[in-house]
Amino acid sequence: MDKGWLQSYPQGVPAEIDFTQYDSLVQLLEEAFDKYADRHAFVCMDKFLSYRELDRYSQCVGAWLQSTGLQKGARVALMMPNVLQYPIALAAVLRAGYVVVNVNPLYKPRELQHQLIDSGAEAIVILENFAATLEKIIDSTQVRHVVVASMGDMLGGLKGGIVNLVVRHIKKMVPAYSLPRAIAFKEILRQGASLTLQKPVLHREDIAFLQYTGGTTGTAKGAVLTHANIIANVLQNEAWIMPVLRRQPPDKALNFVCALPLYHIFALTVCCMTGLRLGAINVLIPNPRDIAGMIKELGKYPFNLLPAVNTLYNGLLNHPDFGKLDFSSLLLCNGGGMMVQKVVSDRWREVTGVTIIEGYGLSETSPAVTSNPVDATEFSGTIGLPLPSTAIRIIDNHDNDVSPGQPGEIAIRGPQVMAGYWNNPVETTLSMTADGFFKSGDIGIMDERGYVRIVDRKKDMILVSGFNVYPSEIEGVVAAHPGVLECACVGVPDPHTGEAVKLFVVRRDPALTEEVLLQYCREQFTGYKKPRHIEFRDELPKSNVGKILRRELRDEARAALQPAAPAVQA
Repeated sequence: MDKGWLQSYPQGVPAEIDFTQYDSLVQLLEEAFDKYADRHAFVCMDKFLSYRELDRYSQCVGAWLQSTGLQKGARVALMMPNVLQYPIALAAVLRAGYVVVNVNPLYKPRELQHQLIDSGAEAIVILENFAATLEKIIDSTQVRHVVVASMGDMLGGLKGGIVNLVVRHIKKMVPAYSLPRAIAFKEILRQGASLTLQKPVLHREDIAFLQYTGGTTGTAKGAVLTHANIIANVLQNEAWIMPVLRRQPPDKALNFVCALPLYHIFALTVCCMTGLRLGAINVLIPNPRDIAGMIKELGKYPFNLLPAVNTLYNGLLNHPDFGKLDFSSLLLCNGGGMMVQKVVSDRWREVTGVTIIEGYGLSETSPAVTSNPVDATEFSGTIGLPLPSTAIRIIDNHDNDVSPGQPGEIAIRGPQVMAGYWNNPVETTLSMTADGFFKSGDIGIMDERGYVRIVDRKKDMILVSGFNVYPSEIEGVVAAHPGVLECACVGVPDPHTGEAVKLFVVRRDPALTEEVLLQYCREQFTGYKKPRHIEFRDELPKSNVGKILRRELRDEARAALQPAAPAVQA
């Protein structure tokens, strides 16, 4: 197909990348371990982890996992925030020949249960802060091996002990739990040190990750990401950001700020994997919602790359201490996960001197698909150009190309596009065109230069701080409340999170209150899925076949949030 957008590429960015230079992600990782052995790979809470240590520790954990009898291709869940155990476990699972199942540690029992059962995970590495959630549902899953980590595991003797004391007994962040089969992370490091990691034969088409994402049905699906998918996206990202990387001396390590959670595909590929490929240091931020704490961490290091979502950029800008930081080393800020707002981009450049480079991607595409040029100096209002080796079509409902400049669904083909949905051939088929393009569900327009602008979403998905919320999942759970007769869920604009969840409810029990229903939702949903607004109604608008008209409700809700028009003077 004609790739007219190549004429808009920055100088030095190739049209294609060669992802066949690696047979597997393990080869990429082990190359980095050897090449950058003496460099720091990660730092968290002032504790550095070198590439050599990451190599050794991941061999220990991988060998221990193999000693349990897990066969090649077994799924191992990781349920942790950004702590040092995460990259160790990640590398270990891949090196042992297993599949990583990334899990949001804030999941409620119902959500965790679905993901563990659907993936068929046989082992899990989990931070003790979230072990009580696992306890509630583990007996209904195939999980046979549980490794429990603690915040202080990798921090060293006295400091690690103090951190664990504070987390467990002062801040009381570890609810009581009972997992009789569990083993401590430090113990598997000790046991693994006397074992030998057996290197499995891996191929590019082997599965590396099951990255769970929602669907039109609201049921979370596992995007099957192969070793080839992630390798390709790492190399695509590296090629695209090379114009700014050339400003850094080749023998000087880059500092990536990893505030986005590593269980999210954005941070996994853009920070962790690309950072390792480049020999960078990833500064792990366990809790980016603590803006003051994050700013304190940023003050310790001359940071070069800061990928984030719009809400995080906005939160930093609105803290009084942010402007006091030294931005002289900052080279690149990637914006993704949700739309970057112009007001935030303009303020960010004013304060830091660096433009937020907006891009676009999905869990199904490993994730990066498009990006604005990294040497851009102004906000473009677009998601940029297709990355190297990536093709984009704008299609209608019959998978035909629309006329130039007209809106249509963004369809993507490239080596980063998933192999399909885990054990879900129907959804896989529905998501692809006959010629192999993945249908994103997002509506966009491509201009004559090849820049793409998103104008709407085909699906009813709600985007809260970069995380997908699917109305049918919310509706299904809320409808199970005995006081609810009918309900519908839509997204409404929110200045802090981009969008927020609004719930419309027809009561079955006239005594049902907003507070009772909110408490029910707190028990059922992780934070970003919880409704921010609830409106009780006598009835909901429906089509002639009885389908609830979400779009009508969404339009009403958004109109209600608009300021009233000024009165016209006579």
